[in-house]
Amino acid sequence: MLAIATPDLEELRMTGSRGAPARTAPVAAPVTVTGLAQRQAWRARELPPVEEVRSGVWSVPVTIPDNPLRYTLAYLLLSDTGAVVVDPGWDHERGWEDLMAGFAAAGLPADRVTGIVVTHVHLDHHGLSRRLSEGSGAPIAMHAAEVDALPSRIKEATESDAMQTWLARCGAPADVMADFNSDLAEMLGVFRLAEPDVLLNDGDALDLPGRRVRVVWTPGHTPGHICLHDADHDVLLTGDHLLPRISPNIGLTPGSKDAPLASYLDSLRALGGYDSAEALPAHEYRFRGIAGRAGTLIEHHDVRAREVLDVIAASDYATVWDVTTRLTWSRGWDQINGFMRRAALFETAAHIQYLEQEGRLAIRAGAPGEPDRLEVLPVIPPGG
Repeated sequence: MLAIATPDLEELRMTGSRGAPARTAPVAAPVTVTGLAQRQAWRARELPPVEEVRSGVWSVPVTIPDNPLRYTLAYLLLSDTGAVVVDPGWDHERGWEDLMAGFAAAGLPADRVTGIVVTHVHLDHHGLSRRLSEGSGAPIAMHAAEVDALPSRIKEATESDAMQTWLARCGAPADVMADFNSDLAEMLGVFRLAEPDVLLNDGDALDLPGRRVRVVWTPGHTPGHICLHDADHDVLLTGDHLLPRISPNIGLTPGSKDAPLASYLDSLRALGGYDSAEALPAHEYRFRGIAGRAGTLIEHHDVRAREVLDVIAASDYATVWDVTTRLTWSRGWDQINGFMRRAALFETAAHIQYLEQEGRLAIRAGAPGEPDRLEVLPVIPPGG
């Protein structure tokens, strides 16, 4: 989204994809960094150390190959009867070695793993779940709403005419439509992520005797994204929902029945009740200041929404694709290609859907074969 001057700008990416447009959120309420060794490693472009951040809570960096995010922070939650592994990481031999090194540091044999929980099903979180489950016999758990975000489900939707129709309504050029479809089909054909054995819901307790760890449903980045609150140590495992510097991709995918940006903003507001907790994110480093960081991200999306309206207002005829190409992107639109353009289009569509639901713009259906047109609606004062 909006570029903020930072020495690390070239390495920032929207999470959940291997090459989405770089951006960071405005810094209105700075966080207090608690993972000092993690931040030092991030700045040095190195893998951070395995750390026991609380008694029985281990942070394990797992390499993401060829990705500026560099690693996912998996977490091991230990109890007397076993352990739950949260977000095992990307399915790659180097990542597996990293995970096993974390097990060794924690003194955890693989056969003591009694559960695997994923905050969401993106490849850098859920990729190693199948291998770990097959090696340990542990069941895989995710939120019930996350099942439809699995690539196997998305592939069914994207191989239909619905994707082509949606892209046409957005005004995407024919060559871009072809690239989008072939690229996505290839990507989803390669990755076969594991199905869940256990479905979780908001407020559920993890099966970890002697520990009080509960699910906090935080939809937005994905429909079934979850955080985990450890009440014994007052730490919140935030997945990709809340990160110390960058903001997750919030995109509207074709055929989705969700309102991802509205859900994300509601989920951010709900985190105010966890402000006393230390945040244990899936990327970068640990921090405090959950409520302030959530507020910063809400402001970030408000600024973006206003920019969308300004772009539409300045155009006689604006399509979703037009708006996407005219928005401010940290890397510049001319440097955004392939998958990155699709991620940018999906994110722009999420903001447009949100603004339509807020009554701030209208989507006018085009004639057959023509894209939809966007129109800013006048603001009606209260009581007007």
